Amino acid sequence: MKFRESNVGDKIFDILVYTFVAIAVVVCVYPFIYIVSVSISSGAAVNRGEVWLYPVDLDFEAMKTVLGYTQLWVSYANTIFYTVVGTFLNMVFTCFAAYPLSRKSFFLRRRLNFLLAFTMYFSGGLIPIYIVVTGLGLYNSRWAMLLPVLVSAYNVMICRAAFESVSEELYENAALEGANDFVILYKIAIPVIKPTLAVLTLYYAVAHYNDFFNAMLYISDRSKEPLQSFLRRVLLQASMEIMQTTSLDMAALNQSTLQVRYVCIVLAIIPVLIFVPFVHKYLVQGTMLGAVKG
Repeated sequence: MKFRESNVGDKIFDILVYTFVAIAVVVCVYPFIYIVSVSISSGAAVNRGEVWLYPVDLDFEAMKTVLGYTQLWVSYANTIFYTVVGTFLNMVFTCFAAYPLSRKSFFLRRRLNFLLAFTMYFSGGLIPIYIVVTGLGLYNSRWAMLLPVLVSAYNVMICRAAFESVSEELYENAALEGANDFVILYKIAIPVIKPTLAVLTLYYAVAHYNDFFNAMLYISDRSKEPLQSFLRRVLLQASMEIMQTTSLDMAALNQSTLQVRYVCIVLAIIPVLIFVPFVHKYLVQGTMLGAVKG
């Protein structure tokens, strides 16, 4: 630990900051280590309360049981579909919405920007949205997971601000060369704001991956159920549903129910742990969007 050259007050402040950061790291990391340890320990050791940090009596039976459950992989595939297709559609429609709103020559620019901001403070509410979705025949359809969240007003405003930061001379030169708005958007505007688009892609992808509320409202067919909805059902309602597919006796089933829940949590986190290191720098940039003025 290296303290900056300063007075006693500054050193005390630094010590407090490092202390709070260390506590925050422990609070965030310990639950994950505990869940992993429980998921690969023996059921007897878990029930005796011997597992509090590291695994005791390594036993991968719960892991094998969950990995052999077909519905887990169906939900995994559905989540990948919703995340990839949903994020692609989100970015396409966000760019198509933000670009004209950024152009001063667009005659509806001021009115549409006002309506866009208005939706951030006032919405129709959950029941009208549900009536619209079911009225369109989207209930139990994969589109019910994609269309209601097709565009985020907040993300459109971020994208619009990024388009506005592009030099107006670039647009004018391209127009003089004969490029129409679609060419200008695709070949000039989008390449210039790639860092912002990367951050928005991350925002949309994380939202789709963690989305269980829309599935709870609109999806009752388990063949279309996302991973987070499956995980919620296992955690809150039916971890025994998985255990009943095994040949374990009732005593072993009762011992392993908690482990099954924790194994499901670990399996749901793995894609995030693989994906986050590659987008970490964009995540840092994203936290700074809108925070730096001038």
